[in-house]
Amino acid sequence: MLPPSPVAKNRLLAALPCRDRQHLLARCEQVELRLGDVLCQPGERMRHVFFPTDSFISLITPINGSALEVGLVGDEGMLGVSLMLGVSAAPLRALVQGAGAAWRMEAATFCRELKHSPALQRGLNRYLYVMLSLLAQTAACTRFHLVEARLARWLLMTRDRAHADEFQITHEFLAYMLGVRRAGVTQAASSLRKRKLIRYGRGTLTILDGRGLEAAACGCYAADTETFARVLN
Repeated sequence: MLPPSPVAKNRLLAALPCRDRQHLLARCEQVELRLGDVLCQPGERMRHVFFPTDSFISLITPINGSALEVGLVGDEGMLGVSLMLGVSAAPLRALVQGAGAAWRMEAATFCRELKHSPALQRGLNRYLYVMLSLLAQTAACTRFHLVEARLARWLLMTRDRAHADEFQITHEFLAYMLGVRRAGVTQAASSLRKRKLIRYGRGTLTILDGRGLEAAACGCYAADTETFARVLN
């Protein structure tokens, strides 16, 4: 009988058969990701992959001197999935949005493990499908939906990965994430606050009414949730 496996606390890793999970975790190290850390830049060679456990990471595309968040990676996934396609260059900027722990593995080691674990390949194939779906959903959301609904969606996505109704955030950072002016975020946040869906002050945002916030969000949040449930669960 195999000895008990280390606690993965990452759903991609936890879904692996015990032997595969043990083998993979034995080649990882636990690290603490700090808020604001940049883990990779577009075009840079990826030296590590990350499986967040208590942290989460924003995926950002720079454009015309500004930037737009196009995805989030929490304990449901990993950073570095492009390596499974044989591409070592990072496609996006990865910025730590929520500080906390993660499993880290050298990119070369990950590529070797991928060749010897069909279960890992299958899990990452499904995760890659989900990521592509979410990127497409975000593109449509940014183009067609109002800032208030997009803000509600983003707060719910952050809550799901932070596993908490309260987190640190500033208006400037929200504007950066949503690709709009600060005034637009301030107006949208004020509307959600007046409806008693959120409380915001001194950089701390608290979700007061999760169901109400889901009703205020665009349909993209429900579509995201359905995609995760259908493909990864």
